[in-house]
Amino acid sequence: MRPGGQPNMQQLMKQAQKMQQQLAAAQAELAETELTGTSGGGLVTVVIGGGGDVRSVKIDPKAVDPDDVETLEDLVLLAITNASEQVRKLTDQKMGPLTGGMGLPF
Repeated sequence: MRPGGQPNMQQLMKQAQKMQQQLAAAQAELAETELTGTSGGGLVTVVIGGGGDVRSVKIDPKAVDPDDVETLEDLVLLAITNASEQVRKLTDQKMGPLTGGMGLPF
């Protein structure tokens, strides 16, 4: 701080720019990351990008029963939920230290 207790605006601007660059780098890293969620012991596999975009769904033919579509739907939903939770954890890990846990959007 400068005399009189006033913060140095130039220093604050540099800190803000550095944080912005770190956030951009973390976002880019997340965007390139792929996380996999599974259910049914691997019968359904979902790949989600670090930004939350579903990139692929693979279903083992053993999971397909025309008389029980609901089970397959549940397996797909569980796999997506599993992968989404991994995305949330990774996002918290990468962005949390940069945002100070403030819950800032990115």
